[in-house]
Amino acid sequence: MPDITVDQIDALLPQTQCGQCSYKGCRPYAEAIATGEADINQCPPGGDKGVQAIANLLGMPAKPLNTQFGQHKPKSVAFIIEADCIGCVKCITACPVDAILGAAKFMHTVITNECTGCELCIEPCPMDCIIMLPIEEKPEQKTAKKLHAKQRYETRNLRKDNEALEKTERMRAKKAALLNLKP
Repeated sequence: MPDITVDQIDALLPQTQCGQCSYKGCRPYAEAIATGEADINQCPPGGDKGVQAIANLLGMPAKPLNTQFGQHKPKSVAFIIEADCIGCVKCITACPVDAILGAAKFMHTVITNECTGCELCIEPCPMDCIIMLPIEEKPEQKTAKKLHAKQRYETRNLRKDNEALEKTERMRAKKAALLNLKP
């Protein structure tokens, strides 16, 4: 294999962060490809064109998309049927790019321009009020949208990591306070 970096492989992936490849996002999948842990044909959103691009980068023959991981579909975005939304926030928690707005017990909505079409919000919705609507993606916007989605995903992960760290610190402080109160 030529001297390929994870960044080069990651740049070819669609940045939907859907996990269909069995990895927790596009970068972990790129890392797995680079180490030989994963095959190049596990990304349904990238489809055969994505497999071909990765094969070209790695200097190897392309292969068909492995349908065990899903089927390639036209680009789409989530849409919440607002009249049916109960405000459970399960879709907000599931969205890997923070493309859903709402608050507990209030109706939610999808920021269409931010949605990657990953479909991760559909399964946890108890009201089945999320549908996918096809969109037309202009080729000249594709790279910019991928970079933007990657940035939103990384920002969300950083925020989640910080929240977990803050929670751990609060628990430590509570535990320390309780230990100091005991006679």
